[in-house]
Formats: sequence, C-alpha cells, structure tokens
Amino acid sequence: MEKMLLRFPCVHRLVSDCIWTPAHNKQRVLLLRKSCRIAQRFSTASGRCSSKEGQNSDAPPPDSELASRRSLLSRRRRQLSPLERISSLLPQEVLSTEVEQLREQIQQQQHDGDTNIHRKAFEQEQREAETVPKQEDLETYEAADAAEVANIPSHTEETADRPPGARLLTFGELLIAEYRKNRRVEFRKMFQLQAGSRLQSSWGVILHEDIAGHPAGCFLKTSRGVSIFIRRASLEDYVLYMKRGPAIAYPKDAANMLMMMDVTEGDCVLESGSGSGAMSLFLSRAVGSKGTVVSLEVRKDHHKRAVLNYERWRKSWSLHRGEQWPDNVEFYNADLCTASPLLSGRAFNAIALDMIRPHLALPTVLPHLYPGAVCAVYLANITQVIDLLEGLRCCGLPVLCERITEMPVRDWLVAPALQKDGQFHTRQAPPTEEDETHTAEEDSANDGSSPAFGSVPYIARPHPEQMSHTAFLVKLRKYTH
Repeated sequence: MEKMLLRFPCVHRLVSDCIWTPAHNKQRVLLLRKSCRIAQRFSTASGRCSSKEGQNSDAPPPDSELASRRSLLSRRRRQLSPLERISSLLPQEVLSTEVEQLREQIQQQQHDGDTNIHRKAFEQEQREAETVPKQEDLETYEAADAAEVANIPSHTEETADRPPGARLLTFGELLIAEYRKNRRVEFRKMFQLQAGSRLQSSWGVILHEDIAGHPAGCFLKTSRGVSIFIRRASLEDYVLYMKRGPAIAYPKDAANMLMMMDVTEGDCVLESGSGSGAMSLFLSRAVGSKGTVVSLEVRKDHHKRAVLNYERWRKSWSLHRGEQWPDNVEFYNADLCTASPLLSGRAFNAIALDMIRPHLALPTVLPHLYPGAVCAVYLANITQVIDLLEGLRCCGLPVLCERITEMPVRDWLVAPALQKDGQFHTRQAPPTEEDETHTAEEDSANDGSSPAFGSVPYIARPHPEQMSHTAFLVKLRKYTH
C-alpha cells in the first residue's frame, strides 16, 4: 500500500492535509484503502479515455455548426489532475481550508477560460461576416483595379526612349541578378530565363515571366518588395558563375595571357587543358570567325564539361545579339604529349598551356609554333615554375623565358561620405568673420537640394574583400639558331 502511495504523491499529500483532527483517526485506514482503489482506477481509466477520444476523432463531424463548436470547446477543456479528481470524490467536511481554496481557484480559472473561448468564437463570427464583400463592393474593387491598370504606362511608352537596336530580355538568355546594400553586393546569381521558372532569393521571389519583355539593366521588385537589379551576363560573368569541373583561368589572368600571345583575329591557337572551357571562350572571341582554336583535354569528364559550357554560351549569345557566336573551337579528348598525329600538318600563331607538367609537352608542340611566337604557360604553384625552367635547361629547347608574372587585382571602395540619416556630408570651412557665404551654403543644404560640386567629401580605401593568388604566368618565346 505504501508503494502505491509513493507512485501517487498527490494522494498522500491530500490525505495528510485532510486528516488533521483527532476525531478522524478512526477513518484513517479506511481513507487510505479507498485512496489506493481510486489510484488504481485512475491508472486504468486514462487508457479508456484515450481510446474513446480516438473513436470520437474518427467519427464524422456533425452537420450542425453549433454541435461542431460545442465539440471544439469540449476538446479544449483542460484535463483534471489526480489531486483534483481525488478531492472531488472526498466529502466536503474532510477537506482542509487550503484544498478548498485550491478547488475554488481552479474552478474560477476554468470558468474564465470557457468565457474567453466563447468570446473568441463570437469575434470570429463577426470578422467572417465583415470580410464577405457585397456585390456593390465587388464592383467597386473591379473598377479600382481597372483604373490602376489604366494608370500603368504601356509597353510602347516605356520602349519609346530606348536606343534603336536594343533588344528586350527573352527566354533562354543568361541573366545576372544583383542586390546591393550599403555599397556591398549582398546577392548575385546567374540564371537562365525560362518559362514557368522563378528567381528565388532570401529577399523574395520574382517570376521569370515578369522578367521577360523588360529591357536589360532594370530594377524589378520581389514578392517582399525588394528591388533586384537584372542585367545580361557578360563573358566575364559567365566564366565566373558557370558550372565547373576543375578550376578556371580567371579573367584577369586570361586577359594577360592574350596580351602575352598577341592573339588577333584570324590566328590559329593551340590550347592544352580545356578544363571547364573558360580560356577556350576567351580565345574563341579573340580569333574571331576567321580563326581557329584547337583545345585538348586529357580527362573525359573535363572535356565534356568544356563542350557543354561552350555551347551554352553560344546559345545565349545568339538570343542576345541576333547572330551566331563563331563555332571556331575544336575540342579533342587527347593527351598533348602523344598528340603528334593530331597536330601534324598544323602551324600555330600562339600556344596556351594549362598543365601540371608543361615541360613534358613542350618538345611535342614547339615544332608546330611559328618562330618568334609566344607560348604562355598558366601555373598555380611556384614549384611548378621551377620545374618548368629546369626542364627547359635540361632539354635545351629553343625558347626564351621572358617574363614570370603574377597578376594581383586590388579593388577599391570609393563613395561619397554619408551621415547616419542618409544625407551627404558637406565640407566645413574654418569659421571667418564673413559668414554670409557660409550661411548661404547651409541654407541651400537645408533646402534638400543636392550639395554643390566639390562640397561632398569622399571615402577611399581598399575593398575589404580582395581576390587572393590565382596563378603564375610564364612567357616563353621561340627563337631560331
């Protein structure tokens, strides 16, 4: 019996609180036995109640709205605790003052809760009745919508100020979405405009159908009211944000390599190490429709990725410009060290190598390079540069190492100084006896007009986000004896 009371400490507390006079000592044993039977009955009744509630939940809802609300109110009632259940079964005269006060407090809270539930149900009815529009209101809303549509400028009015030949954004183009905050790019994404798709970001959603038909370089608002800048992707953007296999030749390095090789329209250039296709695209634009680029890649997966990226850019370019990008790149899945049959009968104006061990391939490719032409080598580590120079020394190849460079790029942040309220700072001249000019300048600034030229100070410092090391570029020039 004592173990049973330990499992229900509330019963033991109730009995100890209720039996507080000597006149009730005779009934102590009877109350203890009755409490144990009550505790056993509660342990089995909880399972029955849960099964009955499950059966009631499976039953179909009543048709009457009043019956459904009554069932909702009954489900919201709080379940009684074991102390409350036992105290409700005991006689009133055996309860202590503390237990009686507790019962009255619980009953008052339950009554207040029921009153709040009824009040909320009534308020819900009132709101539903108010939100149902009448036929007259519907006609008013439709008229307001029609007037709002009439106030929107037509597409012909917007396109009247566009220069001739400017094309609107169409499905299939590659676009860039940007969001800037406090002079910093918080969001930038490249995507292809497709019907039925949408641009998703942390600042909201824009449907692709809402983007198509607008001019490039426009601001469009998301579902959250944030303005996103939409523009066409340049070749630099595409190279940086396209799908990659290996690392790419970054635009700053590719531009320097093109200057080293002096590539012009109509040249025939050999590239080894197609990678993701970045350098192939830059070379393709440099040689033009009259030139040719022969690109070799030893890995099959990298070769496939380079071809896909190249074709995807050509498709987007044709939609943008209305003309075809020159199909002047020949991709081969081959090793340059054993590609002599592939290169036989060809001569190249320049060679671009992006390989781990380029000194092993130079004996194969140098016979196909014009005398005086340049072979530009892209190497990630300085130890690779040392191995290249050591290979040239041992093999005695007819090339001169003219330059070994690294191209650092340092971005700067230059912007007018702003106050906390968003207004421009103005330069303050030292105080003088003649304050008429100074007073006039303050009055013009307080009027809300833009400050005069040269009166706004600027902040100028290196940008906090800088690009680190990418590669070393080695310039080799072929000579003849």
